[in-house]
Amino acid sequence: MPQNDYDVVVIGAGPGGYVAAIRAAQLGFKTAVVEREHLGGICLNWGCIPTKALLRSAEVYRNAEHAKSYGLSVEGKLGFDIGAIVKRSRGVSGQLNSGVGFLMRKNKIDVIWGEATITKPGQIVVKQPTKKPMEPAHPAPKGVLGPGTYQAKHIIIATGARPRVLPGIEPDGKLIWTYFEAMVPPAMPKSLLVMGSGAIGIEFASFYRTFGVEVTVVELLPQILPAEDAEIAAFARKQFEKQGMRILTGATVKSVKKSNNSITAEVDLGNGKTETITADRLISAVGVVGNVENLGLEKLGVKIERGVIVTDGLGRTNVPGIYAIGDVAGPPMLAHKAEHEGVICVETIKGLPTHPMDKRKIPGCTYCHPQVASVGLTEAKAKEAGYEIKVGRFPFRANGKAIALGEPEGMTKTIFDAKTGQLLGAHMVGPEVTEMIQGFVIAMQLETTEEELMHTVFPHPTLSETMHESVLDAFGRVIHT
Repeated sequence: MPQNDYDVVVIGAGPGGYVAAIRAAQLGFKTAVVEREHLGGICLNWGCIPTKALLRSAEVYRNAEHAKSYGLSVEGKLGFDIGAIVKRSRGVSGQLNSGVGFLMRKNKIDVIWGEATITKPGQIVVKQPTKKPMEPAHPAPKGVLGPGTYQAKHIIIATGARPRVLPGIEPDGKLIWTYFEAMVPPAMPKSLLVMGSGAIGIEFASFYRTFGVEVTVVELLPQILPAEDAEIAAFARKQFEKQGMRILTGATVKSVKKSNNSITAEVDLGNGKTETITADRLISAVGVVGNVENLGLEKLGVKIERGVIVTDGLGRTNVPGIYAIGDVAGPPMLAHKAEHEGVICVETIKGLPTHPMDKRKIPGCTYCHPQVASVGLTEAKAKEAGYEIKVGRFPFRANGKAIALGEPEGMTKTIFDAKTGQLLGAHMVGPEVTEMIQGFVIAMQLETTEEELMHTVFPHPTLSETMHESVLDAFGRVIHT
């Protein structure tokens, strides 16, 4: 095969793209990835990983603040260095970025540095990368290929997404931030307005509030964390408000005026009233939009709806030989969904038996304090679908491990089909629930019944016992409440 000819070329080296490339190489395909800025994509460099590093700093700080309640003493006044916090976060990203480069070399995957356009099915033209908003375009790492024309039997688009911008409230990188700027503040603001209460907005609101910033969250919909079960979201809201966070739901930021070092927002409260809110900075966290531009998709006739590429569930678009995975292929826009889609797509190309991913079994996690995690149908969605349901709840305040940790505020909620015992959904708020939710994900994947869950032995003392008790509660057998 000529040097510039490949079986599979993946455009984008984020979680979906690099995983798809690795799986393709494992299956014997000559493979390359095209990347214009960061190996690892947004997730490793500006999203999932660095935000968790920031939130870990916040967690350690919060625990130190409460050292006395654990019988410990912290000498002197507790403080923080935002520069050092950011530096640690960027270091974590850098380490993982390098790790992706190692994986490419290990699996003999060529990295092509630049911006790709699909000029026709089977052909990609790569040009020099342009500069990005946050920093100059990354120089190509050593040993990678550059601009040129490349041939590929199969082209997988994994270009991800970028922050959605509202007209009149365009981020400027100084007073109005996206998650890019929110991750690398040059100094800690005294006050912050967060527009949007999805996972991104709430995580940043939680991070900044922990360090004493006055935080106001404005959400258009009636509840925060709109994708979550209403009962869980309401519980989380009470905890955030106890921490001093101000939350306005059913509200809209109508306009924003900027001064030298602050913003003033006009907020429609949704009840015929408006309020003027002044803050040092505004974070726009109103969702993301797929990166579908400048790829040549319109000319090729690739179907796009609502800003994302339409696929058949196995990664195939309406144009043979062109595929799409991850954020650019539509919601839920999560790294783990992208990775799994990449594997499904490549195995479909190989001719292995595959089936579309069941999106109801994709877990969602928000790493605020307290954490929120879920999988499957909410109580409302289960009722809308016509199920007769049984609902179980168990409070963390009745769990010995949670009390010992000093974090007794939380709840595990399970939803079952009353007729069959099928687990329809699980929803959690509290300490480490983002780690525990996978137990319910596995249960749903294996089509576990309530009987099997009730007869499963959970270790004691653990937070996971709340999962067991919630199942027992759904069927009138709860022990510890």
